[in-house]
Amino acid sequence: MFDVDKLRHEIRLETRNSELMSSIIQERRDSHLIIRLNRPEESNALSREMVLALSDRFTSLDTERNLRAVILTGNGDKAFCAGADLTELAEPNETRTLEGLISQIENCHVPVIAAVNGVAADDGCQLALACHLTIASAHAQFSLTAARSGFDSGYDVRGGLAREVGEEVALRMLSGKVVSAEEALRLGLINRVVPAVELLSRAEDLAREIAQLAPLAIRACLEAVIRGNQLPLAEGLALETKVFASLFDTDDVREGTSAFLERRSPVFKGT
Repeated sequence: MFDVDKLRHEIRLETRNSELMSSIIQERRDSHLIIRLNRPEESNALSREMVLALSDRFTSLDTERNLRAVILTGNGDKAFCAGADLTELAEPNETRTLEGLISQIENCHVPVIAAVNGVAADDGCQLALACHLTIASAHAQFSLTAARSGFDSGYDVRGGLAREVGEEVALRMLSGKVVSAEEALRLGLINRVVPAVELLSRAEDLAREIAQLAPLAIRACLEAVIRGNQLPLAEGLALETKVFASLFDTDDVREGTSAFLERRSPVFKGT
């Protein structure tokens, strides 16, 4: 017997998935993945669909063994992400969903590179700073303007910024100051500033450089830095010792040692 309710459920799921995936654009290239926020007419402001699509995508990365890096950027040349769409994400439960996405990016097992192609404001700024490496176009701008509107900036941005760049810089950002790409580089918020026309190609160059390294060692570095930075010094050092000790019985270490002795380039497999 034809099940109408089942068909309706499947149609709703297909429609939801289509809406989710249209909010981001994905392109797999060799060993890295490019994800573009896809609301250029809204300055790539984070909609509910976009947050869910990004969260789903980062969740699925664990199944991709050959993935070595992710590049996150915005569609268009004006904005990386202008923040959350407050018509959709103003409720506390929606804020927690966005907070979860930030945590997913920070704790991703492969390096996430932000290619900031324009304005990165509020939640968009936090999205960029959650990435492990950040490259910005020369006209990019960074700001946390929530305090001007009476909002709290949310998440652990206060402590996170202070740990990364010091209390003085963190307080300047949290006061709503708009920071240019060059100043962000000088302050240590980002890693590199490049011409706009070179932004994606330079991010891909970095992704390819990472792909030549031992993936298990990269994962260990991420764990030691991200988790270790949240722990007291003694515990952080103990974690670093533990994660790096775990590498010595891997095929990658044996391959790296053999390649060094044989004066050839190593071929790492992540095992």
